[in-house]
Amino acid sequence: MFDPVLNQLPAFAGFFATAIVLLVLFVLLYVWVTPYNELAMIREGNTAAAISLGGALLGYALPIGVSVATSHDIAVMVGWGVVAGAVQLGAYLVARLALPDLGVAIPHERRSAGIFMASLSVGVGILNAACIV
Repeated sequence: MFDPVLNQLPAFAGFFATAIVLLVLFVLLYVWVTPYNELAMIREGNTAAAISLGGALLGYALPIGVSVATSHDIAVMVGWGVVAGAVQLGAYLVARLALPDLGVAIPHERRSAGIFMASLSVGVGILNAACIV
């Protein structure tokens, strides 16, 4: 009964570990690109930063999950991970152009900015995931 699951555990472990590494690398890159350190602000209790970074994380994880489900190939998953990261960072940069004060809104605990960024990130992530073929 469990033989198919047990036989697939190595593949599962490989995909899962790769997905976690991609997620961690994306979060580190995202925090590096933004003019503020969301992780430090979250440790201090900044809800806007938590909402914003949480949305970016979800928006990135969605296309990674779809790439695993559709490709069944770790190299292809990593390729889509690079594309998904570029798309998420591009969305952030467009948001910064549209809302120039975004760089100070999140550090000043403006939750509306955090919610907007999270919504944008998840929306772009859904579209990105849907476009993976």
